Amino acid sequence: MTNAAYPWEPPLAGTEVEHLLGAHDRLRTTFQWKADGLDGSGLQARIGASALTLGSLLKHLAFVEDFTFTVKLRGEAPGEPWLASNWENDENWEFTSAADDSPEYLYALWQGAVERSQRRVREALADGGLDQLAHASDDDGNRASLRRLLCDLIEEYGRHTGHADLLREAVDGRVGEDPPAGWRPVSSRLIVG
Repeated sequence: MTNAAYPWEPPLAGTEVEHLLGAHDRLRTTFQWKADGLDGSGLQARIGASALTLGSLLKHLAFVEDFTFTVKLRGEAPGEPWLASNWENDENWEFTSAADDSPEYLYALWQGAVERSQRRVREALADGGLDQLAHASDDDGNRASLRRLLCDLIEEYGRHTGHADLLREAVDGRVGEDPPAGWRPVSSRLIVG
């Protein structure tokens, strides 16, 4: 049963799939809450010596979503804008190029990547469950499972949601572990799903 005030909360006692997807949705939603509703200067604010911004994190996580569930899962090309990027001259392109992007573009890019990921994961789960082998492998040819890809993405969001905590607090003082009850984003749709 979904909690209407906190739809991003994972179940208290669900299946492994429900818990993995629920943990991922909660981190995505917390990240979304931290990055939501900012103008260009808010998305480009930095703290200390770090070059990270909320805008660069939106673009990076959009790339990670697409890369994980196209290249790593199926061995397919990730599509645009990633194919037309400048990776050859800048290995951190998704971070550095975000400074040139509008808030509307960054929010839409991330939202679209999340929606594609959610669809691809649903299809993969229906096609073989968590134990199915993905395209990604180690140097010895051992292939990762869908379970491993989901766990890796949970870890990626955990790390960057911590960065987003600090960045957002520096922008306007927003603090907290999770969005408040009933929160809805202003910059994109709620991504729980």
